[in-house]
Amino acid sequence: MSWDYFLNHSPALIIVIPLLAAFATPLIGRFSRKAMYIWITASLALTEIFSIILLYGVHTEGTMVYVMGANPYNLSVPPDSGGIPVRIILTVDSFGAFMAFTASTVALAGGIYSIASEHSQTGQEKYYALLLLMLVGMLGMVLTGDLFNFFVFLEINSLASAALVSYRIDKGVAVEAAFKYAIISSIGALAFLFGVGILYGEYDALNMAMIAQRMKFTDLDKIVMALFTVTLAMKAGAIPMHYWVPDGYGKAPGGISAMLVTASQASLYGVFRVSFTVFGLSANTLTLGWFLIILGVLSMFVGVTMALIQHDIKRLMAYHAISQTGYMLLGVGVGLATLGTAAFNQYGLAAMEGGIFHIINHAMYKGLLFLTAGAVIYRVGTSDLNKMGGLAHGMKYTTIFFMIGALSIAGIPPFNGFASKLLIYESVYQFNPLLSIIAMIVSILTLASFVKVFHSAFMGPKIYDVKEVPKSMLIGMCILTFFIILFGLFPNIAMTYLVAPAAKALANPLGYIARVLGGGA
Repeated sequence: MSWDYFLNHSPALIIVIPLLAAFATPLIGRFSRKAMYIWITASLALTEIFSIILLYGVHTEGTMVYVMGANPYNLSVPPDSGGIPVRIILTVDSFGAFMAFTASTVALAGGIYSIASEHSQTGQEKYYALLLLMLVGMLGMVLTGDLFNFFVFLEINSLASAALVSYRIDKGVAVEAAFKYAIISSIGALAFLFGVGILYGEYDALNMAMIAQRMKFTDLDKIVMALFTVTLAMKAGAIPMHYWVPDGYGKAPGGISAMLVTASQASLYGVFRVSFTVFGLSANTLTLGWFLIILGVLSMFVGVTMALIQHDIKRLMAYHAISQTGYMLLGVGVGLATLGTAAFNQYGLAAMEGGIFHIINHAMYKGLLFLTAGAVIYRVGTSDLNKMGGLAHGMKYTTIFFMIGALSIAGIPPFNGFASKLLIYESVYQFNPLLSIIAMIVSILTLASFVKVFHSAFMGPKIYDVKEVPKSMLIGMCILTFFIILFGLFPNIAMTYLVAPAAKALANPLGYIARVLGGGA
């Protein structure tokens, strides 16, 4: 098979590989646990490789349109009334490829980390099968060009995530957290599906580009826009629809907590995709942009203030995940509010780039922080900060990884969080200085919160006689640390090859529509 074969089929292969691996995992696990670990690692690594191939393909060829079951060299298959083939279509622009790379990287780290962290648990075949299905759901959400297929992948993501949250049971507490997550996910998914049904009834289409082209922005469309943005923001954990986040993140295994970050970001991708691509040409983008900005500011401030009073290390980090989501909503919201005006070129695009850059930065450093929290719980058996202390004496590498993640989330140079936050501060200040000031205050409070965690868990006299966690857990943390340092020291690499193309693709709905319906690049 040639390079062109893999390149042309990469949109499908990146989903098919973890999907097939998920169904084969229980069979392999029945014969050999070691073989299962090798199988899982190889599957996740191969998915990561194809995410890089996909980035390369989009960078060189532009938006990729892949029709499942069609010849990729000849997409002239039987169309429906709108000219869109009656098949599943994957539409991969630079933003979708960026999100796929982010999700695949965190999944690789979480999967390798889990080999040791879940070694003593029963039912590991189910655990890894669900982990792979969770990845399938995320990848499908960010790569599909069809609203109904987005719903299907959203459900796969939600069901697998809920099952993994309850994996350790924890005297029923984890099951309760998973039940909350499942209920909220079901309500959100039904509301989203209701919106999809309305659009299908109006425009006889499910394809995002076709709906955007036919959009008349009636009162029904306004209702659908509200359904989509609110339900997906709820799935992303934005304030005030964040109720599932502390329990879900707090009770999931460490590797799954890291993946829940990217699972939430897949829903955030959905907010941005429908806001720009589906409704961006017909809706009042200033109003919609301010809606995202308000959600962002609320999420930033409420999330960090709630984190300050937590004593459970994972619940504290969960509230910080909510807070950091606010930065992404703020940056992209400013870009949406200024779309189509002179201000967009002056600072709106830069704000979008900052918000999108923060997506991958947050996935890396928050994923790392959840892995370090899992490592601490793995050794001491508790998540209560009041019962910890002196862990740096025996867990030197975990301590270093925690410090890197903490400094990055607080926006301290030379780590990656500084690069994206600085870009947000500068661009948002030109839009509204007060918003930028609030964002900086939140970063100061974030630093204060993690100083408390560092002092409570790692400093002071030795309370527990512990040793460092197993190598696979350290390798998982190393993978994310590599990108934290790389994007911190060399932000231009991320900006040139990942962030800037993603922001420009998202801000160009006409180009997306033209590429899908024929003629555009």
